[in-house]
Amino acid sequence: MGQGFDRELKQWLDEAGCHYVWPGKGSHEIWYSPVSMRNFVVPTGIVSRHMANGVLKDAELPKKF
Repeated sequence: MGQGFDRELKQWLDEAGCHYVWPGKGSHEIWYSPVSMRNFVVPTGIVSRHMANGVLKDAELPKKF
């Protein structure tokens, strides 16, 4: 249990031009957004649409969930 929004979120990030940079500490990954031109954190096991939209906000992308 716990893979709620992960797959769809990462697919959406890929389509928006974001890319995986490296594994973060614990259950997080570091991604890069060409829109914001900075790295942002993507937690694994996202089960809340609010958290998924928060990741998109960090990448300066529009809400999707």
